This record gives sequence, C-alpha cells and structure tokens, in this order.
Amino acid sequence: MKMLFTVATLGLAIAAGHACAAEPAEKDAIALVEKGAALVKSDGKAEMIKRINAKDPLFVQSAIYLYMSDAKTGVILAHPMNPALVGKDLIDVPDTNGKPFRRQGVDMVAKQGKGWIDYTYKNPASGKIEPKTTYLMRVDDVILQAGIYKK
Repeated sequence: MKMLFTVATLGLAIAAGHACAAEPAEKDAIALVEKGAALVKSDGKAEMIKRINAKDPLFVQSAIYLYMSDAKTGVILAHPMNPALVGKDLIDVPDTNGKPFRRQGVDMVAKQGKGWIDYTYKNPASGKIEPKTTYLMRVDDVILQAGIYKK
C-alpha cells in the first residue's frame, strides 16, 4: 500500500511539473527577450528579423514567442505567429478596454529601456480576450517583446 501511495504521489508531482512547464512565466518572457537582444547585438537586426519570421525554435517556444517592432514608430518588423502584422502601424490601436498599450510600450522603452505592459488581447489558444502582460526591451532602434497570458 505504501508503494502504491508513493507511486501515485510521484505521478502527481510529475504531472504538476509538466503543467507548470507548459505555461510560460514572466521569467521566461524576460529570458526570451534577453536572448533576442544578444542576437541583435552580435548578428544584427536583419538576422533577428529573419529568425523571428522563420519561427526559429530559439525564439518561438510553445505559447511564448519573440516579436520585434520599430522603437520610434511602433511598426511591427517581425512576428512569427501572425505575419500579416509585419509592416503594420498599429501603435494607436487600443486593446479591448481602450488602452493604447503599443504607444505606452514605445514611450516606456524610450524612457526606461525596458519594462512590462499589461493589456487585454485575444488568446489564440482559447479564442477569448484575456489579460496579457508583455516584457519589452529597446535594443538600438528596435523593441523586442515577449508576452504571456495571465491566469
């Protein structure tokens, strides 16, 4: 009986670990953006754009991915999940609550260099509008971003 309890407990612990691993956390968004920043600094903006748009597994990890926009205009330069957004000027398009989150992000990184923006956005996994937080970092003349949906 003791062995059965131990095996069941171990199984639950493993399942819980897998569930946690599947949901990205803020630390994962920061790590992804920092990895992208290192690549931009070493290989340049054009290489980063190419790798993001090609869905490079280093920058697209399950439910979290890196995308890039122009630091001055907010125009999206690279997006692995929605290529139709590339080249779009969406800086003044608000979230569902009217928050101009893209403009706020551009303004924030111009002053602070990096930080978090909270807003609402359609989650492609659920198809519903959900709270989201995105980590942004300015690297030269671009902004690298990775976001997670809040639970």
